[in-house]
Amino acid sequence: MATINKKYPDAAVHLGNTPWGNLTALRYLLKTDAAGKVIGGDVNAAPAVNDVINIGHLPAGFRFVDSEVVVGTGMTATLTGDLGFAYKDGVNDAAVPQDADYFGAGLALATAARLRNATSNPSLVLPKDAHLTLTVKTVANAKASEIEVVIFGIAEGVK
Repeated sequence: MATINKKYPDAAVHLGNTPWGNLTALRYLLKTDAAGKVIGGDVNAAPAVNDVINIGHLPAGFRFVDSEVVVGTGMTATLTGDLGFAYKDGVNDAAVPQDADYFGAGLALATAARLRNATSNPSLVLPKDAHLTLTVKTVANAKASEIEVVIFGIAEGVK
């Protein structure tokens, strides 16, 4: 199992705020080339089954509220994936454990679709910085694709 990191993570604007609330949407874009490799990734191979793609940064103090995956151009036929998070320091937290499928398990990423978070997971506040992760399941990717992920949350700060 390999881990692929995007060299230039998305979500450059962190935790906006207005007088009407502090709901924030962090947007991440994952693109692959014609050979299936992650564009801007640090690995020169297409993601295989059980490979983890670190799509971008999730900031500490961020309360997850919802998520949406927009598959603009699908990956290889029958490819599914799990969307979750893992702490950047590699150390789990007993109170808020990292979760490889927190936002969804077995998401169908092969055909164009808009996938809302349908899990029963409660909202949680990240105690430390994390990676937004996509774990490739079923088959390796071997084609160009474009997937947008939007994570909705509330900026509550680290407690």
